[in-house]
Amino acid sequence: MRDQIVVKARRIYKALLTRKLEIECDGILYHFHKVPFKKVMNWLFVESSLLFKPEKPWGWPTHLQVEPTNLCNLKCLLCPVTEGLRRPKGHMDPDLFRRFIDEVGEYVFLIILWDWGEPFLNPDVYEMISYAKGRGLKLVSSTNGHIFTKPENAERVVESGLDTLIFAVDGITQETYERYRQKGELSTLLQGIRNVVKAKRTYHSQAPYINFRFIAMKHNEHEIPKLRDFAKSLGVDALTIKTLNPHCEFVQEEDKEFLPEEPFYQRFKYDTKGQRIRRTHNPCKALWNNPIIHWDGKISPCTYDPHDDYTVGDFASRRFKDIWWGSALRGLRRQFRRDYQKIDQCAWCSYAFEGGALSIETIAESHFFTSPSEI
Repeated sequence: MRDQIVVKARRIYKALLTRKLEIECDGILYHFHKVPFKKVMNWLFVESSLLFKPEKPWGWPTHLQVEPTNLCNLKCLLCPVTEGLRRPKGHMDPDLFRRFIDEVGEYVFLIILWDWGEPFLNPDVYEMISYAKGRGLKLVSSTNGHIFTKPENAERVVESGLDTLIFAVDGITQETYERYRQKGELSTLLQGIRNVVKAKRTYHSQAPYINFRFIAMKHNEHEIPKLRDFAKSLGVDALTIKTLNPHCEFVQEEDKEFLPEEPFYQRFKYDTKGQRIRRTHNPCKALWNNPIIHWDGKISPCTYDPHDDYTVGDFASRRFKDIWWGSALRGLRRQFRRDYQKIDQCAWCSYAFEGGALSIETIAESHFFTSPSEI
């Protein structure tokens, strides 16, 4: 705790002095300059509260995860969308998104623009990105890439100002790619990548920073030695190899088919009986700095709630302020601090086990072909 306080104190002092901040997300470092004093102070309060985890956060969230849609055009094994979500399907209304940004935008630094579904199936997503960029926010999103086979969509994502676009690849032959991402065509995905790269060059734009994402699994780990040259040849900015996270409470037999054999590419650390090693203290920060808003306005405490089992409020009918400091979230924070294992959602999430928390743990390798320093 003492070391954490010292590190945070140094970051806070530097931020107050320079009005500059660096925030890491999913293995990429994002740089913020000339940050308004009000936003710096809110970040200071939030970072301080993360050490003590009070029932009522000392500030507004600094990160948001927004779900533009929960519809998807592929069927990925182990994904709750493929299995069937126990909640309505649809696209986020851009008016709801704008109202959300209007309420929290002066405090937030970074928006993670996906949850469950393919974000770019929402026809209004490009306007939503542009609106958030106009408020000085940075945005990172993820895609299966198929929608960008249409050059006009590639151009629109470049024009929107999106900061980072992750292409989920997971196989460099059709055989390995479709083993996990069923209904997907590798050639279609690769054309989508090429189209976005071409659009960036046409517009002389550094954004979006293109991250070629590869989840290491048993059937594709033999392709890892070829990945760096393969990704670089496409003109992307980075390659990141991420570990697989089975989302279920216990690893089922079908999940074991996907777990890589090389321990370096396995997400979790295991005991002698092959069981994941549980953490005594769950390091999750989401309850204090990163809520989720689903497409219909439902607020969830974290991304590991695909079915809305733990909804804490509905932004469609309430102010976010009343939800963020409301009784439902206060109760969750209180229980998390006392014993996170008594909250099912928290007891079995990735963060609850050794190796499954921060990007430094879940991303096995990163290769940068262009510098992310200007993001």
